Amino acid sequence: MISEGVEMRGVGLGDAAGLAEVLGRNRDHMRPFEPYRPESFYTEQGQRERIEQQLAARDAGALVPFLLVDTTTGTPVGAINLGRIEQGPFRSGGIGYWVDEARRGKGLAAAAADAVCRHARDVVGLHRVEAGTLLDNLASQRVLEKAGFEPFGVAPKYLHINGAWRDHRLFQRLLHDDPPAV
Repeated sequence: MISEGVEMRGVGLGDAAGLAEVLGRNRDHMRPFEPYRPESFYTEQGQRERIEQQLAARDAGALVPFLLVDTTTGTPVGAINLGRIEQGPFRSGGIGYWVDEARRGKGLAAAAADAVCRHARDVVGLHRVEAGTLLDNLASQRVLEKAGFEPFGVAPKYLHINGAWRDHRLFQRLLHDDPPAV
């Protein structure tokens, strides 16, 4: 359990309907922070296809997808992914996350980011985890700082978000200083 009444677990195909519902309900709230999403993204079939892609990337070692789930109802209330996983001398990955608008401000995203960093260190064997936020997304920047991330730069026109290339503030959390396993 990462917070009172919320657990973090791996995503599965059975989560497609719940994800479609919560993402559809949060569409307007998330639009300023997201890339363009086709209408099919907000359907159960669209989420099933997305989960299939995530599970294939997980099996290839490139992604670890997690859901935040209400322990009473079993419904998704957010998600966090550890992606862009690189092994070798880099040993790095990046996180992306969202939380249901009705659950914001309760520390879920920061607790999930911290838990994923521990998983990245202890299970995946990473040295560092990165994240980026839009320059004006102060709430997400606070999430990362609460989870132990530090800013390390700005990336101009980093991602195509809400119809335009947008600058991002970059954050990192160093997990350890051990040399890569041989």
